[in-house]
Amino acid sequence: MLRIITQRTEAQSELRRICDRTHDDQVIHKEATVREVLQTVKRQGDKALIHYTAEFDRVQLKAEDLRVRSAELDAAYQRVPKELLDAIRLARRNIEAFHRQRVPKSWVQFCDDQVVLGKRYTPVDRAGLYVPGGQAAYPSTVLMNAIPAKVANVPRIVMVTPPGEAGINPAVLVAAQEAGIEEIYRVGGAQAIAALAYGTETIPKVDVITGPGNIYVTLAKKQVFGTVGIDSLAGPSEVLIIADKTANPVHVATDMLAQAEHDQLAAAILLTDDSVLARKVVEEVKRQLEDHPRRILTEKAIAHYGLVVVVDSLDVAAELSNEFAPEHLELEVADPWMLIEKIRHAGAIFLGYSTPEAVGDYLAGPNHTLPTSGSARYASALSVETFMKHSSLVQYSHEALQKVANAIDTLATAEGLHSHAASVRLRMDSEQELPEGLRMTGEQELPEA
Repeated sequence: MLRIITQRTEAQSELRRICDRTHDDQVIHKEATVREVLQTVKRQGDKALIHYTAEFDRVQLKAEDLRVRSAELDAAYQRVPKELLDAIRLARRNIEAFHRQRVPKSWVQFCDDQVVLGKRYTPVDRAGLYVPGGQAAYPSTVLMNAIPAKVANVPRIVMVTPPGEAGINPAVLVAAQEAGIEEIYRVGGAQAIAALAYGTETIPKVDVITGPGNIYVTLAKKQVFGTVGIDSLAGPSEVLIIADKTANPVHVATDMLAQAEHDQLAAAILLTDDSVLARKVVEEVKRQLEDHPRRILTEKAIAHYGLVVVVDSLDVAAELSNEFAPEHLELEVADPWMLIEKIRHAGAIFLGYSTPEAVGDYLAGPNHTLPTSGSARYASALSVETFMKHSSLVQYSHEALQKVANAIDTLATAEGLHSHAASVRLRMDSEQELPEGLRMTGEQELPEA
């Protein structure tokens, strides 16, 4: 069931195996399928979307059915309990408040030598949000993707989600409207990514695609990257918990199962310096699984990608955690703020006994779209900046250009780029000096685009 490991080398080997759990032989076959879907949608547009929706989702649509009508959006509110609507609105407020604090500001600096440097941030023109369907509904995913795009002031935001044989879950439609998204299309899978990347008669081509999905969605995002921007290549979800003897084994076990219940590839890992806690957690996981509503799926995840490691110290736990670079990291220790100084790589860090990962999943405010499969070593959570890009600003006065002309000439000549050198030299030879329009007033923010 849930294994306990005490040797560091064995633990490192197991952590690498878990990190690489999506690299299987089936991916090559799936990549070929995805490539065919992408090219067919690119050529045939709506016709291909309708065909693949019937084949993969078993839902018959016409082109006019692709976009969710306003009447259906309005009706969704009648099907969502007030308690759920209130929770969605609380989450929306918290997520929006957090992301508004993180909006990058355009700026310029007027240097003493008549040089102006800066950055100007602007949103993309169109963003496409993918929201998974399948066995569960994810209104939280809607909020986490839509709100940063809205805060970034993206002019046009569209959402795609699988139609489902029973229709789109009303909570998903309500969450979208609460986040300010009303252009929604009932299409999922690789064909939805193709529609967003290339455009069809009905669905517009976008500049950035965000949102998690199954392996076909992930492979599709990988293949269209370059034609469009993407947030990340999301793998199966994972949590790593560092706990000491002060942690509650019932809570630790529940937090591990909260990750494992996502799907059978989800990973749940405990690193602890207390062997007694380790044994108690193993027994508690077994007990809680007995009447778990998603027992079969969750047991598979725990059996294949669940792990308990007893380490010599919390310092060793931090080192192993950094090697794994988890999507979610919980610090259930007596002094989490002391331990966090040793943590370098994690998508999101949850500190203390009263902060289960579920708080971040739903409504704390920081984004729950996080780097997985070790990519926290170099990547970060989805943010407002995902939907923005920046342009460098550079302005030199004639006098400032004179000061660096020889250096530019020397570098350009060394690289064999004649016209680069000439573009500076000819300006120095010119007797005409035009007004530069420089405003020498120090550093200041620029107005938003």
